[in-house]
Amino acid sequence: MVQYSNAALDLSFSALSDATRRGIIDELGRGEASITVLADRFGMTLTGMKKHVQVLERAGLVVTRKVGRVRSCALGSRGLAEEAAWIEVHRQLFEDRFNELDEILNEMKQENGDGSAG
Repeated sequence: MVQYSNAALDLSFSALSDATRRGIIDELGRGEASITVLADRFGMTLTGMKKHVQVLERAGLVVTRKVGRVRSCALGSRGLAEEAAWIEVHRQLFEDRFNELDEILNEMKQENGDGSAG
């Protein structure tokens, strides 16, 4: 079996596979927040939130900075362009396949002459 690997995509999709981490991205889209604030908003422990933020940080989706005792989080600068491009290519592949299937079904309907496909 052929395996395709793109470490950046793997990290991003893995990070985004979790609902809490997607929620963190949504929150940070509104502005910076400390880990403490994020933990409160999501009803979790600081340790749990730190782990989620670390996964997002490894994927380059979030950056953190420490000022005094407060660690602030913000969206990373790399964005999701590569991920969006990958999704678009594969969305188009699916759409093309469904269009081909529609054509086959329409041909079958025409051959039957009664408007049914079988």
